[in-house]
Amino acid sequence: VQLQASGGGLVQPGGSLRLSCVVSGLTFNDYNIGWFREAPAKERDFVAAITLGIGRTYYADSVKGRFTISRDNAKNTVYLQMNSLKPEDTAVYYCATGDGIIQSSIRNPGNYGYWGQGTQVTVSS
Repeated sequence: VQLQASGGGLVQPGGSLRLSCVVSGLTFNDYNIGWFREAPAKERDFVAAITLGIGRTYYADSVKGRFTISRDNAKNTVYLQMNSLKPEDTAVYYCATGDGIIQSSIRNPGNYGYWGQGTQVTVSS
């Protein structure tokens, strides 16, 4: 299983970025996918997730209304559209998936067994 995240970069406060995560090595339609982030000296935190099937979405309170997660099953890709970025959004962003993730535990990074390499997002003027 491989997850390839991309799209990070340097952006000014208030700006936007779109992250992409291409997943291979599994039946993409059968898996929930999450985005997490890790800032220096901090734990890896949940950002957003999208379920298989109908694509129900979940967000951390800190990004709700600013970030949008979506998936394109034909391209085995999950996107994270990030708008109104703030300096506190600066972190390495990871996409992840795993076997048997149920919706009640979708925010817990410990339940994800497969991780991408991360992409750096820096929000600074």
